[in-house]
Amino acid sequence: MANPTMTLIASNTVGSGGVSSVTFSSIPATYTDLVVKVSARNTTATLDCYINFNGSSSNLSRKVLYGNGSSATSGSGSDGYVIWLSQSSDTANTFGNAEIYIPNYTSSNYKSFSADSVSENNGTTAYQFLDAGLWSSSSAITSFTLYSGSNFAQYSTFYLYGINNS
Repeated sequence: MANPTMTLIASNTVGSGGVSSVTFSSIPATYTDLVVKVSARNTTATLDCYINFNGSSSNLSRKVLYGNGSSATSGSGSDGYVIWLSQSSDTANTFGNAEIYIPNYTSSNYKSFSADSVSENNGTTAYQFLDAGLWSSSSAITSFTLYSGSNFAQYSTFYLYGINNS
């Protein structure tokens, strides 16, 4: 079996004033999997970051495990809540990091995805969030949007990679 290759498809660095969402569109169908790498911060006191596929926020489900260094909790949901990011009340200029992995994004099967994120605070509490999600659609993923209840702060970065496993 050949070694998998990872190719940068697109990137986005947030400018002055921030943005409420980042969209990757016209995703080529030439890869087997997608990986999104995020370094971001919200401009208000919220950890939230959501995803939708092909403009749809329906038919999403998830199981999560999260903790803060002293306790852990699990849960589930039927929305696109996918990662946690650093928030405005965290240490200034400190960004949370995340990776979202989407295998078989062009298949006619439902699309699973996994995400691992940390909200860095450089203080007494930081959070880790693990998400196993499912988009119950047989459509190939051609675009997706990451969005927050606030804005992503200036200098937040988003990178989309294609993975070839053949």
